[in-house]
Amino acid sequence: MVQPRSMFAAAPSPTPESSSGAAAQAIQELQAGLLARPARIDPKYLYDRLGSSLFTAITQLPEYYPTRCEAEILRGHAADIARHVGAVESLIDLGAGDCVKAERLFSSLRPRRYVPIDISADYLRTAVQRLEHAHPGLEIIALGQDFHHALDLPDALPAAGRLFFYPGSSIGNLDPAQALAMLTRIRAACTDGGLLVGIDRVKPRAILEPAYDDALHLTAAFNLNLLRHVNRLLGSDFNVHDWSHVAHYDEPHARMQMHLQALGEVKVEWPGAQRRFGSGERIHTENSYKYTVEGFRDLLARAGYTRVEHWSDSRDWFSVFSARA
Repeated sequence: MVQPRSMFAAAPSPTPESSSGAAAQAIQELQAGLLARPARIDPKYLYDRLGSSLFTAITQLPEYYPTRCEAEILRGHAADIARHVGAVESLIDLGAGDCVKAERLFSSLRPRRYVPIDISADYLRTAVQRLEHAHPGLEIIALGQDFHHALDLPDALPAAGRLFFYPGSSIGNLDPAQALAMLTRIRAACTDGGLLVGIDRVKPRAILEPAYDDALHLTAAFNLNLLRHVNRLLGSDFNVHDWSHVAHYDEPHARMQMHLQALGEVKVEWPGAQRRFGSGERIHTENSYKYTVEGFRDLLARAGYTRVEHWSDSRDWFSVFSARA
């Protein structure tokens, strides 16, 4: 039996007690966001181990269509996608989570190695352990890191034949300027490869809002868990019972927005600072931008990509784009 080959290059999750640069950066970023007006917390902090597990559960909800739509596209157009993508040496999965989405591509793309990247290192480690047994012989280089500001790939990773996989409309968490910067960084890292990216399409409010405020309140739990994660990172004293989940569609900007709203007067303290929130005051926790096909094709062109192709689900609710660097 061929033994699985894997390497895990994940740094531990930062904590207030840690002296690492990552911990200091997280503390600085969180403090700046909480002191801003209006307050904000970057959506990457939604994904600790529990947050990642809750999001996996959300993808099974009837209201949450993106995962099913994307799976339909990748399954139904697998051969066409593989032809457009070409030979894949390294499949680099941005925001890999449980790695299931990328795993569905293994049979059609046949990558020589798989490089999952996720900010939740512990959750990723568990997923990689499963893959090692399911796909013996596949080289796996797992990276626990925040890739939103820089792509820190191992020097030993071959430059040729890289395919970046950015599924789940995660690029929608970035505003258009940030998305352009991210796409440009990815292109610079795959000069002999390409990008396969999922985007959520513009659609009516009646479809969008329930996907972010489901009847079982799983999305609310996902959003509120962010406060517990912040408490661990920053040493703050948020009480989840003081807050409620709010989601609404901002139609002029074609984006869903998630907030946490104070149920009353709230004072939150952490080492060296504090913030008072009035009743009804909100903390912004996520944007999810929706795109037209033409709008996202233009964004890819501005980032320098060529040979752009896309496929959509049967209802035109979601699209997957393939673009060459």
